[in-house]
Amino acid sequence: MADIARIIKVIEPEVKALGFDLVRVRYFKGGEIGPLSDEEEHTLQIMAERPATGQLVIEDCAALSHRISDRFDALEEAGEVLIRDAYRLEVSSPGIDRPLTRPQDFVNWAGHEARVQLTNPVEGNRKSLQGDLVGIEGETVTLDDKKSGRVSFPRADIHSAKLVLTDRLIAATRPLDTSGADEILEEQED
Repeated sequence: MADIARIIKVIEPEVKALGFDLVRVRYFKGGEIGPLSDEEEHTLQIMAERPATGQLVIEDCAALSHRISDRFDALEEAGEVLIRDAYRLEVSSPGIDRPLTRPQDFVNWAGHEARVQLTNPVEGNRKSLQGDLVGIEGETVTLDDKKSGRVSFPRADIHSAKLVLTDRLIAATRPLDTSGADEILEEQED
């Protein structure tokens, strides 16, 4: 298994150096190494965003992927192997129905619908909540759950949290950066 805390410590300066903010780092099993292999491939998923837009374009993802790969290679040459398994590096923007991972996410997206999975139950043994995000105070998140009403819980108890795609979210989201899209379409037509 990979040491996620160490991986984040290595990745975050690379993300910052390109002017991005790190949103999430996940390491999980998924896919196969090859069609004739019984081994499962692992994925190292990096989500980052430009602070001004909340997104990354394809060129940003490629630049960050190369930078992380180069840093991992340099560490490996120096004798530190961060991930021993075969893995795929996946770099992406968090998307419109983004995960909520940082305290600022619970502030920035207050008033929008979120789906939250908890490690410890609240309100009558419930671990799954969905409703409008009220916000965060200290390390306590508050949500207006559709079934239980207003519920508060420690951020540390969140297994996963993400925004739900709604018309309100679409209206509030910054327009996607489509720069370079014309060039991609032109190349595909040739």
